[in-house]
Amino acid sequence: MLKPTLRSHLLAGVALAAALATPALAMDKTVKIGVLNDMSSLYADIGGPNSVVAVKMAVEDSGLLKKGWTIDVVSGDHQNKPDVGVNIARKWIDTEKVDAIADVPNSGVALAVSNVVREKNAVLLNSGAASADLTDKACSPNTVSFTYDTYMLAHGTGKALVKSGGDTWFFLTSDYAFGHALERDTAEVVKANGGKVLGDVKHPINTADFSSFLLQAQASKAKVIGLANAGGDTTNAIKQAAEFGVVAHGQKLAALLLFINDVHSLGLKTAQGLSFTESFYWNLNDQTRAWSKRFAERANKHQMPSMTQAGNYAAVLHYLKALEALGGNPHDGAKVVAKMKEIVADDPLFGKAPVREDGRRMVKAYLFEVKKPEESKGPWDYYKTIATISPEDAARPLSESQCPLVKKKK
Repeated sequence: MLKPTLRSHLLAGVALAAALATPALAMDKTVKIGVLNDMSSLYADIGGPNSVVAVKMAVEDSGLLKKGWTIDVVSGDHQNKPDVGVNIARKWIDTEKVDAIADVPNSGVALAVSNVVREKNAVLLNSGAASADLTDKACSPNTVSFTYDTYMLAHGTGKALVKSGGDTWFFLTSDYAFGHALERDTAEVVKANGGKVLGDVKHPINTADFSSFLLQAQASKAKVIGLANAGGDTTNAIKQAAEFGVVAHGQKLAALLLFINDVHSLGLKTAQGLSFTESFYWNLNDQTRAWSKRFAERANKHQMPSMTQAGNYAAVLHYLKALEALGGNPHDGAKVVAKMKEIVADDPLFGKAPVREDGRRMVKAYLFEVKKPEESKGPWDYYKTIATISPEDAARPLSESQCPLVKKKK
């Protein structure tokens, strides 16, 4: 038999070895990111495969690959269906060990996936979904929203148009969570600034024929027709409104969510004069121009980045910085998001901007107007800046928040 002293020394050595081995698990440097969006339909140009390009650029630019980290990026098509998105998210997290899901345009899908991510303690890096509810009444300790939301759009475009005389509104609204939230938030702004909402009409997502909806809008005699939709629905509505002579007869179209890809599709002759709000434009400054040129060289169709594609880059870059600050991947989504809120996000596209306790990244917004054809100096030179909106004005005040994570100050 071993002497007690020798036996105790051996046991102590085993305990020490176990203690030393424990941090090795916490220092795991493997990460898997899933890009979930519409890859082939209504929102494919504003997200789609080019969002994957942006995420891979963030992985490369993080510098972690050169430091020995293993970072994999996978992608999936949610087809704008919440059940499809949820099934992909569950499979990714349970079977493929995906740590974070990025993009998720389509608010109905994003709200459903956010619940799955919270249940599984992963991370949702939202750039594509616009519903402000994701950082308000439906907020989660596992979700951050990086790029824009319906509150920003409403207080940018809606307020500006009312102030310029557009005090009666009629809405053409995409009939799902995003459209409902955008109409709700814009209608609140219109009324708060002395305007009136004369009515609305809901249309199915991915609508080809807007004739009956536009006839109702024209009949309302509203000064402004608010398009509470996105992507192909917005461009189709604008094209058909031109055919109906909506603007020629004195009504103004408000594209409440417009992307540079939409303007490119419409052409400046059709899109000129449209007012809208975004938080990113490739031609804002030297940094955005340099990054966007790199992006376009790799992107499908050599397109300039949309606001949400730029947001995916920024969100993933900050996520990876948080993992590095933690010393490795704890595979604990809530812990990683807490670190993302603790350190200030800083990237070449949106600058320095903190993530609030409700998960909303604080970024500037810009009220843009589409240039006339003769004002454009070259390819993709489509916007002129009308106003800059501070981060504080672009985000819902925490004093009005319904997010359970927000500690109300007495």
